[in-house]
Amino acid sequence: MAETPPTPPTAPTTEPAAPSRGADLRGATRLATDATAGLANLVEAMHERIARLPGSDAALDGRTGGISGLVYKTIRGVTRVAGGSIEALLGLIAPALGHYADAAERDALVSALNGVLGDYLVASGNPLALPMELRRGGAPLVLESEALAQALPDAGPRLLVLVHGLCMNDRQWLRNGHDHGAALARDRGWTPIYLRYNSGLHISINGHALAAQLERLVAAWPTTLQRLAIVGHSMGGLVARSAIHAAERSGLAWPERLGDLVFLGTPHHGAPLERAGHWVDLVLGATPYAAPFARLGRVRSAGITDLRHGHVLDEDWVGRDRFARSGDRRQPLPLPAGVRCYALAASLGAQGGTIKEKLLGDGLVPLDSALGRHADPARALAFAPDRQWIAYGMNHLDLLDRAEVYERLKDWLQ
Repeated sequence: MAETPPTPPTAPTTEPAAPSRGADLRGATRLATDATAGLANLVEAMHERIARLPGSDAALDGRTGGISGLVYKTIRGVTRVAGGSIEALLGLIAPALGHYADAAERDALVSALNGVLGDYLVASGNPLALPMELRRGGAPLVLESEALAQALPDAGPRLLVLVHGLCMNDRQWLRNGHDHGAALARDRGWTPIYLRYNSGLHISINGHALAAQLERLVAAWPTTLQRLAIVGHSMGGLVARSAIHAAERSGLAWPERLGDLVFLGTPHHGAPLERAGHWVDLVLGATPYAAPFARLGRVRSAGITDLRHGHVLDEDWVGRDRFARSGDRRQPLPLPAGVRCYALAASLGAQGGTIKEKLLGDGLVPLDSALGRHADPARALAFAPDRQWIAYGMNHLDLLDRAEVYERLKDWLQ
């Protein structure tokens, strides 16, 4: 079925409310009603997967035990009974949702769910749908000068915005004790701000929303802004390109401040693994919190199907059936003029490896796609030779924390 463009989300004007247990419960109840016993199996697998993390003594038999296991068993039983009530499901799901170890775990679970089903969550009004937020220290920012001055006493003249990838969130820039944003603040004087968004929505929808939020952020920045940079990991790089295009088309001011744009493993020309139907399995299997969502198989969000060819514009998908098998019909979009653009790709193989290793790239994104190379000159992205780099012996997520990657970022963002 052909799609029509929804109204882009707008930035909040007041401080967003923190996620509540009640909202989680309402959202999970609606999903339980929609997906019945299949979702119970999925959520149980998610919790069981978390139990496999180092330090856990949980059994690895594929079923959770104790109270949680009883909850899941009962949910499956209730959903097999015609007319199982929402009230009954609410009471049964409550104990499971109360078992988050901390806020980071809750965020990882909900972000993974949004990556796979985020467009459905929005369309159905589910409270588990993530709003777009610019954040710092795991908390949303109010985009007003006084509020930013209070929340960011260290705000300096160099603003760095970091945009995460599919099924992830702002907290997950911290990996194995390293955070590119925090390190660049320490070593290069940048003030890092982290975006959180629903990665299951169309990339261009998130692009419109990010364009609007950056306009407000730059206008309200509490000190004189001298330099703006964006670092996007994976899908985050596509969202950034879409935002720049949307902002320029709308006559917004912030693109004039943008000096640097860095892509980490961004599938500029898509990923063949998505076209083969395996993107979900691999990207979700890469993190223990998200892996069980791969069970959803062919249930793929608009964000995921946009990765087939690297859609960044409304024109790439409006009026088309996103599940239909078709060629690459994207509108060409060059790199933004006057901006220093950098591409960093990863390869699982060693330097000078086989053709197969080059095609696989980092396990998700081929080298040519990450470096913007394309047989059609109109689609090729013109990264300068000294502004592209290949990290060998790394996978897609290694780009978030490997020392060699950070050294390159530090050189580029001096």
